[in-house]
Amino acid sequence: MTNPSLTLYTREQRVTQLRVIRSEWTKLRSLLSTIWCLAATAALVVGVGSAYSSLRVARPPADPSTFDSTSVSLAGVQLAQLAIGVLGVLFVTGEYATGSIRVSLAAVPGRLPMLWGKAITFGLTTAVVAVPTVLVAFLAGQSILAAENLDTGLGEPGVSRAVLGSALFLTAVGLLGLGLGALLRNTAAGVSALFGLLFAPQLLLGLLPESMSDAVYRYLPTPAGTAVSGVHQDPFTLGPWAGFGLFCLYTAIVLGLAAWQLRRRDA
Repeated sequence: MTNPSLTLYTREQRVTQLRVIRSEWTKLRSLLSTIWCLAATAALVVGVGSAYSSLRVARPPADPSTFDSTSVSLAGVQLAQLAIGVLGVLFVTGEYATGSIRVSLAAVPGRLPMLWGKAITFGLTTAVVAVPTVLVAFLAGQSILAAENLDTGLGEPGVSRAVLGSALFLTAVGLLGLGLGALLRNTAAGVSALFGLLFAPQLLLGLLPESMSDAVYRYLPTPAGTAVSGVHQDPFTLGPWAGFGLFCLYTAIVLGLAAWQLRRRDA
C-alpha cells in the first residue's frame, strides 16, 4: 500500500515568485548578520541623532530661523547607511562564500526570480525596520531640542517628507549594497564598492575647479539621495524627490547589471 505522504513529494513543484520570496525570507531571518546589522542601524539612527541633538542644545545656533531641527535629529542616518548597505552585500555574497548559491540556482533555474526575490525581501525588511526607527529618532531628537525651543513637529512643511524620505533612503542604500554584492560576488569587493560609491566621488570632486565641482556635486549618489532627508533645501543639491529618484536610478542600474551578469555567468 502506498504511503499517502510520499505522494506529496513526487508531485511537480512549481517555482513561483512568491515561493522564492518566502525562501529568501527564511534565509534572511536565519542569518546572524541580519540581527546585528539591523540592530546597528537602529542604534546608529537613534543614538547618533540624540547625541547630535544634545550637542546642538549645548551650542544653539545664532539664527534659529535657518536651523534644520529635522536634519539634526536624523543625523544618524548618515552612519546607519553603512550598516544597512553592508547587510545588503552580505545577503548575497554569503551564499557565494559558502557555495550554497549553487543550491539556490538549482532550485530556481530561471535565476532572475532569485535576485528579485532577494531584492523584494530585503527591501521590505529594511523598510519595516527603518520607518519606525527613523520616527523614534525624530521624536527623541525633538524632545531634546525642545529645551532650547529648537524643536519642530511632524505637521510642519517638509518634516513628514524628510522623516519618510530618510527611511526610504536607507532602504535604497540596502538595495544598492545587495546589487553590488550580486554583481561582484565577493564580500570585500562589494563592501569596498559600496563605500567607494557613497563617499569617494565627493573626495575626488575636491580636486576639480570649484565651478565644475559645484555643478557636478548635486548629481553624486550620496548628495542626491540625502536631499530627501532635509527640510531646508541645499542650493547645491537637487530637489528632495528628484535627488532621491536619481539615487534610485543608480541603484536600479547596479541591480540591472547584476541581473545581466547572473544570466550569463556560472555560479
